[in-house]
Amino acid sequence: MGEGPARVVMSTDLPGAISRREGKVRDIYEYEDGLLLVATDRISAFDVVMPTGIPDKGRVLTQVSAFWFDKTKHIVPNHLISTDVADFPAAVQPYAEILEGRAMWCQKAEVIPVECVVRGYLSGSAWRAYKAGETYCGYSFPEGMREAEQLPEPIFTPSTKAEDGHDMPITREQCVELCCDEHTMAMESLSIELYKYGAEHAEKNGLILADTKFEFGLVDGELIVIDEMLTPDSSRYWDAEQWRPGHQPEGFDKQYLRDWLDELDDWDKTPPGPELPGHVVSRTRELYVELMRRLTGRTP
Repeated sequence: MGEGPARVVMSTDLPGAISRREGKVRDIYEYEDGLLLVATDRISAFDVVMPTGIPDKGRVLTQVSAFWFDKTKHIVPNHLISTDVADFPAAVQPYAEILEGRAMWCQKAEVIPVECVVRGYLSGSAWRAYKAGETYCGYSFPEGMREAEQLPEPIFTPSTKAEDGHDMPITREQCVELCCDEHTMAMESLSIELYKYGAEHAEKNGLILADTKFEFGLVDGELIVIDEMLTPDSSRYWDAEQWRPGHQPEGFDKQYLRDWLDELDDWDKTPPGPELPGHVVSRTRELYVELMRRLTGRTP
């Protein structure tokens, strides 16, 4: 099952599924009456999956998602049926020890091929476009803004949903072309409402939710949230005490890993990735676990 002495799960191989698909982080198993999403401890950077895993990372992603799915179901339904292994297909019950805390039993849905990104702060690719004097997803930002500065209002900046390689920012009009005006309007409205809800909860816990992305699917024609929600892999969280405009705060995500990789002279950001040293593994794990603790009051 890929489990090492440090409880790092890099891959899974479960029986009885109709199909198995491997993403950068999740192993997705299709069964007749649902999907089993297993979050491994794999970590990627620059679109390359590293050969070294981060202990408990998959458990953090699953449990943070489950926390948010429960808290936001009054806003929009989601695909989560259960995180209790007892509710999973009978064929995987012998693997309960590994699946516990890192797997979700979910509804099947028709996936809408758009990443619904909401930004409340000027950072990442939006900041790079702003510095270059370019519009971003059709938006022109106010003059004189600084990196990490809060935007006047959260904005919807969708992107393509790439299985491999980079997601590409698109305009709202391009989003309509991909999935129709009705769904675009609904996804934009729901994404901004979810972002505001998440940002308010984060603020109460000393965190800033700078930006995040949601994915939607259709079940019997109804929009639901799928995949993950407001996790450190899908969101940019900052410590509120460290934040000030013009300065990029340390994030509760894999930025520490990216920074370390950027300093390497002998890796060209193509596969295979380098083995990660202990300090990168331990610091990255600390950040993921601390974010989960602040958001949910629990640890994996």
